[in-house]
Amino acid sequence: MAKVCEYYFAPQSPWAYFGHARLLELAQRHDVQIEMKPIDLPKVFSVTGGLPLAKRPPQRQAYRLVELKRWSDHLGLPLNPQPRFSPVSGDAAALLIIATRFAHGTNAALALTGRIMRGFWAEDRNIMDRNTLMALSNEAGHDGAALLKAAETASVQGEYDRFTQEAIAANVFGSPWYIVDGEPFWGQDRLDFVEAAFKR
Repeated sequence: MAKVCEYYFAPQSPWAYFGHARLLELAQRHDVQIEMKPIDLPKVFSVTGGLPLAKRPPQRQAYRLVELKRWSDHLGLPLNPQPRFSPVSGDAAALLIIATRFAHGTNAALALTGRIMRGFWAEDRNIMDRNTLMALSNEAGHDGAALLKAAETASVQGEYDRFTQEAIAANVFGSPWYIVDGEPFWGQDRLDFVEAAFKR
């Protein structure tokens, strides 16, 4: 039986963007099944003491920009550290991702997640806009209009709410967050440790 990695993330998180493709590659290499769980990060922050970017002290905001450039250069992943459409809500994108998983399975939803993250962080696209999300979904090979309609259903919203409550119950306080064999890992810079857990 394949090992499982619970993957909590917010699609608007730059750190999730940095780690997303690497997580998928590691999971494939080690035959690990990913349980993807998009979460309402502001709601998690409200319970766990996190602050939205605009409310953080200027020193933390300035250092975040340094780290974003550092990791972008290190990984060779393009990133605009100050996107045009910011601050951004990830709710609409998360609901679309969940609707995609319902309709087409986890692998398709993970691929769309990567496309959405790249759209926001590397291409300056507005992931709060329905037409933009439809276009990103179409680019991923899906019927974007149908998936957006599905994303409005109570079952999709219920799954999003459930994942967020699961995250809070599991003491998640950031994105991305990985859990392997009950062991938590916060941040894409912990993927070496995640891989070690995959190997155990």
